[in-house]
Amino acid sequence: MTSSTTRPPAPTGTRSKKQVPHNVKTSRRSALIFTPSLLVSFVFVYVFIGITVYISLSNWKIGTSPDLTLRQPFGGTYGEIIQEQRFQADIRNVVIFTIIFLVLAIVGGLIAALFIHHVSVGKGLFRTVFLLPYALSFIVTGVAWRWIFSPSTGVNEILRSIGIEDPPGWTTDPTVLGALNNPSGTDFLKVQFGIPVALLPIIFAAAWQLVGFAMAMYLAGLASIPEEHLEAANVDGANTWQRLRHIVLPQLWPSTITCFVLLLHVALKIFDLVVAMSGSGPGFVTDVPGIYIYNYLTSRYDKASAMAIILLLLTLVVIVPYLIRGYRKERKA
Repeated sequence: MTSSTTRPPAPTGTRSKKQVPHNVKTSRRSALIFTPSLLVSFVFVYVFIGITVYISLSNWKIGTSPDLTLRQPFGGTYGEIIQEQRFQADIRNVVIFTIIFLVLAIVGGLIAALFIHHVSVGKGLFRTVFLLPYALSFIVTGVAWRWIFSPSTGVNEILRSIGIEDPPGWTTDPTVLGALNNPSGTDFLKVQFGIPVALLPIIFAAAWQLVGFAMAMYLAGLASIPEEHLEAANVDGANTWQRLRHIVLPQLWPSTITCFVLLLHVALKIFDLVVAMSGSGPGFVTDVPGIYIYNYLTSRYDKASAMAIILLLLTLVVIVPYLIRGYRKERKA
């Protein structure tokens, strides 16, 4: 007797459907969600950057009727502003501001983080005190520090009380410390390249406000260091400095890089703090690219756009090598 196996018939009114894996559905859904976001980002970032580049190369100077013909010679706007005393002062100021500000904010944040990390009583209070300035706006900080460094009050009162009869004018002082050149009216370099005295109060104010941010970054890094590493160093007889140099600081390097990149864009686009404390200053001694762009937005669209592109290139000089380095490390991993 033979038996044959037959497949039961499908229920009436139903059709077999091809099952799609769950991960494929999720990928398709994510693509549908992120495609509009990528499109919007492309338009509002790269397309607008392209428009700004074109305006910087055009003849659109002033007025409601845009002249979008390309300027001759090509790139003439860039050649024009590079020879200006104000532009050269702006580049000097933003470079000096960025270097000193980053050193003060990062080193100050590291010291504050190490101090708070090893405090056993009142850790939350100290953390709040250091973070409080970060909650303020640059305008509030600028007004307060402008009074502190006022030529007739504030710090100068203390300097006079200790015997310094002629203290600096601070934000009104055109002196440039450590000038590397002595420009004349016929030289290409029309400003002294050094450290402007008037820029120092602005640097101190910015570092004071952002040191709490750097401290928070380093506190997160310190919390991620395994205690076993420090205990092993103690067993090996390492002192405090050796533990800091060979264990703590190397493992805080990612926090340092992140803090550097985040604070860099703050330094390069500084605007409101300078406006609140000094403005452009005598001889553009405290002028920065942000103020330059703002002043020319109503008179020379081509020059304002050219300065914006130059500011973008200054940022890319630092950011692009950092991104390339991170990409190479990911490929090796």
